[in-house]
Amino acid sequence: MDIFRTKSVEQSIRDTEDPEHQLRKRLTATDLTVFGIGVIVGTGIFVLTGQVAKEVAGPAVALSFVVAGIVCGLAALCYAEFASTIPVAGSAYTFAFATLGEFPAWVIGWDLTLELALAAAVVAVGWSGYFASMLASVGIHLPASLAGENPVVNVPAILIVLLLTVILVIGIKVSSRVNLILVITKITVVLLVIVAGLFFVKGANYTPFIPEAVSTPRVEGLKAPLVQVLFGVTPVAFGVMGIFSAAAIVFFAFIGFDIVATAAEETIHPQRDVPRGILGSLAICTALYVAVSLVVVGMQRYDRLSTSAPLSDAFISVGYGWLATIISVGAIAGLTTVVLVLLLGQTRVLFAMCRDGLLPRPLAKVHPRYGTPARLTIIIGVVTMALAGFVSFGELAELVNIGTLFAFVVVSIGVVILRRTRPDLPRAFRAPLVPVLPVLSVLACLYLMLNLPVQTWLRFLIWMAIGVVIYFLYGYRHSRTVQARVKSGG
Repeated sequence: MDIFRTKSVEQSIRDTEDPEHQLRKRLTATDLTVFGIGVIVGTGIFVLTGQVAKEVAGPAVALSFVVAGIVCGLAALCYAEFASTIPVAGSAYTFAFATLGEFPAWVIGWDLTLELALAAAVVAVGWSGYFASMLASVGIHLPASLAGENPVVNVPAILIVLLLTVILVIGIKVSSRVNLILVITKITVVLLVIVAGLFFVKGANYTPFIPEAVSTPRVEGLKAPLVQVLFGVTPVAFGVMGIFSAAAIVFFAFIGFDIVATAAEETIHPQRDVPRGILGSLAICTALYVAVSLVVVGMQRYDRLSTSAPLSDAFISVGYGWLATIISVGAIAGLTTVVLVLLLGQTRVLFAMCRDGLLPRPLAKVHPRYGTPARLTIIIGVVTMALAGFVSFGELAELVNIGTLFAFVVVSIGVVILRRTRPDLPRAFRAPLVPVLPVLSVLACLYLMLNLPVQTWLRFLIWMAIGVVIYFLYGYRHSRTVQARVKSGG
């Protein structure tokens, strides 16, 4: 049983030419950068900023964003090399198949399924909260059973996922145009927050910049960072350790630049444009995150920040409630693009897995008119609607983070392996300082993973165990690489 058989880069590229499973090339570097910004600027900037500042890092949350941005930057350089070398849908799944083998590829694909499906549902629930708040500000109050803190059925979340699923089925270019309009809206609002907020910053709110470390209910029991438990350190929030614990949480704000790589197969000039899209969107978003976090903790003392709508409430606290309404509009636009691009990434990863036979291959058939994997898109839309409509927000963001970081580790290792096994491959973009940079990326990602709570690790391991069972019951027996070897007598 050869579960570590690899799929050659050449075979991966040939698979994209199969008429029944061929995605249309319509995206440019601008489209990809906008997709990246569309998914990165969302929950993190509108929600996590206040929550993490208040509970874990204090004003030093800006440093947490810098740490998370650096870790992402290391992984982004590895992604950029892979995506320019293997411009095929699937992102980390496809890269793992070419370097580590089929079973590791399945594991990473299953991991990405967890990351993207949960993230889309989590963000859709956040969108619902902002939407209900905006309607309430103009006198329209939705029933608590349909929208609010703990609705019976979260109807707005279901409806936004339904709308975006339809847009994704219609076509990638339509999706990119809708995304562009919404991204312009939310970036305008974010810049407004930064500029307007500067007039209300008080220097006293930055003191102490790194609050003294304390033990709080936020880090007790299974919620304690794993690294503090492993080394027998009393779990604490704030202080220097709090900065890194916060970085592991705000990392959720950066997920998405890797989704740019999933659209490589639909890019007109992938070797040139995918690296630009990945690195450009990450650089822009890191700068925005740091600026917004500094302004927000400067406007309102960190221990008084709202954990549900920190930007809006910060302006209300200084008597500018009308700006809060504008921020809500920006948040709605921002979270809409996040859900859109997460759904896009999810479909492209499963599309690649289905095309390889690890999941039912007929699901990867593209629509004859729209050129999109319509069947998969609809299935994923329905599952996401169910999650968003009936599952509470909980602590799913941290489960998404561990899945993302695991994918980054695999991609970083894969770059080193492919450099050694296939030095002959043309690489339009080459990550610098290989193997030093990928090793730093692996170590940084592992360290952030260790800063996640124990309960997050337990949930992650259970999900991966389920994936292993599915692979051996279905994926291995239906794999196209297995069937090809059987036919050839190999």
